[in-house]
Amino acid sequence: MLQLREYQEATLEALRQGFAQGHRTQILYAPTGAGKTEMAIALLDATKKKLNKAAMILDRVVLVNQTSTRLDKYKIDHGVLMSGHWRYRVYEKIQICSAQTLERRKEIEDLQLLIVDECHQTRDATKKLIAANPKLRVIGLSATPFTKGLGKVYQNVISTVTTKQLVDDKVLVPLKVYIAKEIDMSGAAKVAGEWSQADATTRGMKITGDIVQEWIKKTNAIFGGPKKTVVFCSGVDHGADLSRKFAEQGYNFVSISYKDQDEFKEEVLKDFAKPDTSIHGLIATDILTKGFDCSDVMIGISARPFSKSLSSHIQQMGRVMRGHEGKQFALWLDHSGNYIRFREEWEDVYSNGVHELDDGKEKSRAEPTEKQKIESKCPKCGALWTGGDTCKSCGHVREKKTMVSSVPGQLEELSGAMASGVSKQDFWYMMQFYKRYKGWSDGRMANTYKDKFGVYPYGLDASRAVTPTPEVTKFIDKRIKAYIMSLNRGNR
Repeated sequence: MLQLREYQEATLEALRQGFAQGHRTQILYAPTGAGKTEMAIALLDATKKKLNKAAMILDRVVLVNQTSTRLDKYKIDHGVLMSGHWRYRVYEKIQICSAQTLERRKEIEDLQLLIVDECHQTRDATKKLIAANPKLRVIGLSATPFTKGLGKVYQNVISTVTTKQLVDDKVLVPLKVYIAKEIDMSGAAKVAGEWSQADATTRGMKITGDIVQEWIKKTNAIFGGPKKTVVFCSGVDHGADLSRKFAEQGYNFVSISYKDQDEFKEEVLKDFAKPDTSIHGLIATDILTKGFDCSDVMIGISARPFSKSLSSHIQQMGRVMRGHEGKQFALWLDHSGNYIRFREEWEDVYSNGVHELDDGKEKSRAEPTEKQKIESKCPKCGALWTGGDTCKSCGHVREKKTMVSSVPGQLEELSGAMASGVSKQDFWYMMQFYKRYKGWSDGRMANTYKDKFGVYPYGLDASRAVTPTPEVTKFIDKRIKAYIMSLNRGNR
């Protein structure tokens, strides 16, 4: 019998309220691993029990079969609308549909509820179906609803749980991130703002040996031997090259791609899901970024650089964060540069969820400078630097440096996070001064930080209070004066 968690029940109730408020099309946002499929099944079953008809659209054969199997697990009768499928039963109140098949057929009539899986990648034909049926209620499922134009299809976003909450509640596990040798994408061609897969593949193959050696080093140092791994490669040729290089070192990594038969991919995924599988790792480009559910995967390797696809970056990390018995964390080896490139946006989504459809979320990012890349990782072990003076992974103490870089005969202008002569971490230390000695609240500190940098201070160390520099004092004074003037204007 299907039993939902408290936050899942709260999500469904919020969707019902959204419909009651007149929102015909809604997005159910929840992190990867939050159980969106279970919530969808509960909605399908509730619709069926009211003698109404409901359907769920998925865009891959393997996902259609997985969802049908999940419905069988809960003993819920249904039909499958997909070419040649043995479960073709158009009379059932619940239909699990292949998006491609639905585009060619018209068997679904009198539909009251449509659930669209991975709605951030909704096909045009599905959008037309939604637009042509103004009485149809629609729920889109997504962990990354950032695609441009979603706001034209969906009227409301339901977000009741964050990744941070699920990690705190041990539904998901945290990531232990290492910044490894990066694929060099400088000067690479772009298509619609994203690096071309051809260039990413060619450049990714140049560091295949480094990727393999880094995995061997880390899996032995941290786990004492090989652990289940997924590798997100740059293209088919890159995946094949990685598979060969792992095999040369005695490890069985299987590369799968769109070129392989569906039956082969299904068999590989089934084998990999076994606790005693002989497969050390799977390698793929996009296949593993959605619908892949193997909770005992311990390591993820990011080897496909993205210039703007925050969605793909978050989807990939989510594949290794699923909770599993005895799993305390997942290891993330970043060879793509994506973690630093999208760090601010990821930390925002991690802590706050998604509450609006923002077309600006997915745009090409300015590349971090070499200085920023160096400062983002521990110089000794390569772990992501998360604030403070000491690496939380190996205990290395970082040498303190002045706030400006000195070059003989001149001062070097700082940029990005180091703008205005103070780093984000140092600014946050100065906010602790205002808290300890001026009585500021946590909210006031956080909002002042956001006024300065445009984001909230996620993941920064708060163990020290540093005397504010004249520049920071001037910034605070100016902000206070502006606030007082706004009050005076309001009292006129």
